[in-house]
Amino acid sequence: MKKSLITMAALALLAGCSLAPVYERPAQPVPQAFPTGDAYQGVPAAAADAKPVSQILWREYFADAKLRQVIELALANNRDLRVSVLNIEKAKAQYNIDSAALLPKLSANVNQNASRTPSTMTGTGEAAISRQYNGGLAMSSYELDFFGKLRNQSEAGLQSYLATEEARRTQQITLVAEVANAYSTLIADQQRLKLAQETLKSQQTTYDLSQKRFASGVVAGTDMYDAQTSVESARNDAAVYTAQVALDLNALTLLVGSAVPAELLPTGELEEVTQLAAIPAGLPSDLLRARPDVQEAERALRAANANIGVARAAFFPSISLTASGGSASSTLSGLFKAGSSTWSFVPQINLPIFDAGVNRANLDIAKTSRDISVAQYEKSVQTAFREVADALATRGTLDERLSSQTALVNAAQKSYTINEARYRQGADTYLNALVSQRALYSAQQGLITTRLAKTSNAVTLYKVLGGGWQPELPQQQSQPQPQG
Repeated sequence: MKKSLITMAALALLAGCSLAPVYERPAQPVPQAFPTGDAYQGVPAAAADAKPVSQILWREYFADAKLRQVIELALANNRDLRVSVLNIEKAKAQYNIDSAALLPKLSANVNQNASRTPSTMTGTGEAAISRQYNGGLAMSSYELDFFGKLRNQSEAGLQSYLATEEARRTQQITLVAEVANAYSTLIADQQRLKLAQETLKSQQTTYDLSQKRFASGVVAGTDMYDAQTSVESARNDAAVYTAQVALDLNALTLLVGSAVPAELLPTGELEEVTQLAAIPAGLPSDLLRARPDVQEAERALRAANANIGVARAAFFPSISLTASGGSASSTLSGLFKAGSSTWSFVPQINLPIFDAGVNRANLDIAKTSRDISVAQYEKSVQTAFREVADALATRGTLDERLSSQTALVNAAQKSYTINEARYRQGADTYLNALVSQRALYSAQQGLITTRLAKTSNAVTLYKVLGGGWQPELPQQQSQPQPQG
């Protein structure tokens, strides 16, 4: 028995040939630098030693203290993220199953076989009862991995596990960005609601004045009705944004996975959400290391590459070993006495001869799956490049938009102040004041929208540049160790 076990161990050490293709990362199907031009000239230049966004933790990136607490709640309670964590556990268990095939499975057993022979079938004319006791260790169908089938199966399982880790990272970065955007949108709609309410209050005063002047015969009815249209428009907007604020809060609650405490609801300004003025974008090649979705696609490609080795191994003989050793006796007391040892050793070779093309078809499937994974990897790189380029183009024009919109509000405010004063002094009809009031209201709403766009763009850059991964979070799982 000992010689058999030594022989099996030696054969196992000889095993290890792999028929999987040597993995090579596909060439990067994007330019070596991000686009340049007028749209990108306004992007602030980061310092040469600036830390990449992928290394900036979200607690450092987002400045609003309340927002950081809301993000922490979301990371603890969001159900989509919880599913990602459970998928990691599932993939980890599957990898342990795949890697377990690299080691033999041993089992201990003790059993009794008893049989009775009737008197009519014995030479003595008396019934006979015989017993046999067995005990020992057994190894069942351990396959020697000469052609790397089991190791490639284990490698595919490992890469699938690591892909779920990357998917979880992607899910966390996306969740942080979604919470930040929902929080910012809530701030913007709160400001829009406040603006509508202030406009309603102001226009209601003007409308009351117009009613008095109309009743006194000082102004025509058109002035009163023009003022009324402004009041009703502001009242409608106030109702719309009252509902929108409630919808924003519902959306934020869903992302967080629980009710957001009242003390964590936003009360600040959009400019306070993030704190980085210059975004170090780096080079497109940096995305291969920073973007977890790109890493996930590459893990899937590595798994598909390993599966080709599994399919190729099916064309070659497989060798499995079954062995057992122990003791046998007709009495329980003599089971482990000298001279009662037993053993068996059953090697088996299976050579595929004819399978009606099944193995060839499986190999074709594995190769095609690898080609599909290559295309998906390349698409993920191209998507990452496009998303960063889009975010940088938006970033490069936002300061100009914000400056222009601020100047527009100032000009509209002056125009409205003059026309409103002329109307109140009776020097003009309300039509000019109404036109300038609507222009001012529209410009103020546009300024809120532009500020929200700048904040959202900063959040988008955090996301598309790989975000900041935080390994200290309790949800992260450790990488399983190979079992063989």
